[in-house]
Amino acid sequence: MNNIKNEVLILLTEQWNDWEASYAIAVINSFSDYEVKVKTIAVDDIPKKSMGGINAFVDYSINDYQNFNNLAMVILPGGLFWEENDYNEIAEFIKKIMKLQIPVAAICGATTFLCKHGLLNNVKHTGDSLELFKNQEGYMGEAFYVPAQVVVDNNIITANETAAVEFAYEIFKRLEIGSEDEMEQWYDNFKNGAIR
Repeated sequence: MNNIKNEVLILLTEQWNDWEASYAIAVINSFSDYEVKVKTIAVDDIPKKSMGGINAFVDYSINDYQNFNNLAMVILPGGLFWEENDYNEIAEFIKKIMKLQIPVAAICGATTFLCKHGLLNNVKHTGDSLELFKNQEGYMGEAFYVPAQVVVDNNIITANETAAVEFAYEIFKRLEIGSEDEMEQWYDNFKNGAIR
């Protein structure tokens, strides 16, 4: 890694989609040569239950997180609650992250949340569908929408709900987890299968 930032936050809501971030967080926590560690963050410090029924402890509440010097990235997994809630405090937190030019990676329902708050209006992005995005009040980014599994534009990574492998791969590249050859081999194995 080109800098000393070594903390990745995964932002949890109730009913977060555990599988959408699982590839990324497992590899970051277990196989990184750079001692990058994943920590959880939420609007409060109450454990959050995933759609798969996993109770995840919360390391930080948004209001308590003030030191951004070690922050390498924020990952927003999808989940049913993104569309049902405004989460204004999360929106303000992500705006601050973007202003600091810290990478943000969002998948599935989390991309819809970013659209709702106008946070994808000026960057190339993707998500579950353009029609879904167009129904979000704060969305004016139709010209920047790309129908793709995953889209990377500067410090923003977005992916649709079927792109957990591609999503993780782009996160690995951005964080420089392992060598280029190792990342390509990982992607090939998990996308296409180890036995063919």
